[in-house]
Amino acid sequence: MHIFVLGTGMIGTTVVTELAKYAGAETITAVDINQASIDKCLAIADNPRVIGKVAALATEGDIAEVLKGADLAIGCLPHSLSIPAIKAAISSKCHLVDLVGSHFPEKLALHEQARQAGVLIVPGCGVAPGITNFLAAQGIELLDRAKEAMLACGGIPRYPDPPLGYQVVYRLESLLGLYTKPATIIRNGEIVELVPLSDLADMTFPAPVGLCETVITDAHSTAFMLQGKVENLIERTIRYPGHWDKMRVLSELGFLDETPVSIKDMELSPKLFAEKILAPKMSGHSIEDITVLRVEVSGVKQGRQTKHTWEMIDLYDHERKITSMAKTTAIPALLISQWIVDKKITETGVIPIESLIVRERFQPFLTELSHLGIEIEYKEEIFD
Repeated sequence: MHIFVLGTGMIGTTVVTELAKYAGAETITAVDINQASIDKCLAIADNPRVIGKVAALATEGDIAEVLKGADLAIGCLPHSLSIPAIKAAISSKCHLVDLVGSHFPEKLALHEQARQAGVLIVPGCGVAPGITNFLAAQGIELLDRAKEAMLACGGIPRYPDPPLGYQVVYRLESLLGLYTKPATIIRNGEIVELVPLSDLADMTFPAPVGLCETVITDAHSTAFMLQGKVENLIERTIRYPGHWDKMRVLSELGFLDETPVSIKDMELSPKLFAEKILAPKMSGHSIEDITVLRVEVSGVKQGRQTKHTWEMIDLYDHERKITSMAKTTAIPALLISQWIVDKKITETGVIPIESLIVRERFQPFLTELSHLGIEIEYKEEIFD
């Protein structure tokens, strides 16, 4: 089985390194436009089955050319290249596990094309979207009537620095996209959109995290796939106190707008300008991070009010020498890829993880996550 990893940034390199430990991957090709990035990836993976390939990845045609001869690809590319990668995988008849979950309706529209090509496309296959999605789906499955689903996740620094109490754990472009995109949710059974940075609310976790603040952010595929199964569903993003107020001020002042403004004889996007200014303010003095996750699903089971809660507090991985965000994002995609190769998953089409890892697949997948260092605690509460 020849597996391609598209993009060798922090998460792509983690995917390659962990994938190299899997016997089912006969050859792993790490693809990037930057030779230095590939060289670093190969040095970290340190496995003869891993090879590098420098290639343009700017268009659907570029990616299709790369995927000739690939059996499966894992997409670790920017959001803007997600749909081109999916279309390229379909035309190349190559399975694709993609980390990006945005623009889900457009991706779902490609379902029949993928099915006819005999390939599986799994969008949004990381930690959030990803792990949060299938936990929520399983919680709904465990109830006779699901009323509320709340998915919360955040990558936060172990040692926060002022002024924002945050350090970038993935692309700043993707981060600001999360902050500026309307949030798709389910309310009273209907899909609705909220303005960005809505509904500030506290959330507390065990040490070393403590008190945090959350806002509602986009629920990606879950709003579409779980509609009709739960009355209300929201997703929240977790940060330390104070962060959201400061980002909301920037947004209200227009610094996160994409429409260019004229400055003397130049046209400049405020958002791109903000990225340049904010990047050094979000670098942090330590690489250690924490990924915090909580999924709560409540409703009725056998006539009794019941709530299912899953929680994860994952710290920087000193043994692997990788951030928690890289680990918890890469490993779900890695496992889904392995399950496709091993034919534990045989469906075709565009199918998100919440439709794949439920019922009989749920506990085995959690067990394998645990074996790879991702521990998720579970609690059931029944109220009379």
